[in-house]
Amino acid sequence: MRGADAYNEALFTTVKLEDFVPSTHPLRPIRKWVNESLAKMDVKFSAMYEADVKGGRPSIAPEKLMRAMLLQVLYSVRSERQLMEQIRYNLLFRWFVGLAIDDAVWDHSVFSKNRDRLLEHEVVEAFFTEVMMLADKAGLLSKEHFSVDGTLIQAWASQKSFRPRDGSDDQTPGGPGRNAQADWKGKRRSNDTHASTTDPDARQFRKSHNTAAILCYQGHAL
Repeated sequence: MRGADAYNEALFTTVKLEDFVPSTHPLRPIRKWVNESLAKMDVKFSAMYEADVKGGRPSIAPEKLMRAMLLQVLYSVRSERQLMEQIRYNLLFRWFVGLAIDDAVWDHSVFSKNRDRLLEHEVVEAFFTEVMMLADKAGLLSKEHFSVDGTLIQAWASQKSFRPRDGSDDQTPGGPGRNAQADWKGKRRSNDTHASTTDPDARQFRKSHNTAAILCYQGHAL
């Protein structure tokens, strides 16, 4: 018999986030290691908030912040706004971070402000050290060799924003508007003479002689 295309939400539910994550999911062992490392950083986390005696509402738990930041790296989430959106409806993300199904998700600006506190107190570096110590204790590290990898991380800036540093193309008829921006094709440009007006820290690189140059950042891993 054909089933009905109906949608009726139950008034009450007893499901748990744990039930939605397969036992073989790769995030399960990662979360176990992460929690073990974060537990050893409890003293450091407490010291971060000792100076804050103004009261008010509790901030985001630093453990949840660290797990959310780790998800952003593992799944290449491009912004905090998109990360908060993913956590809002992605049950796997909620489980990993430590939010219940009906818990409210933070505003992206609140997340960014709390994240800056972690960076200020060098919590990320301490977390990485704890993870390395766990890996070493488990015999997962080797000093026999090391691997190096590099990649180009594309910047959120178009080639039209790559303009002369001295502003010389502002003299093009029409000024720095549409005509001036479209006038870069066929002209020689380099990182010494040009910079992006959208992302000044981005640089123009290419992976090989057969590929076009892009505005990007160089990423190296050891």
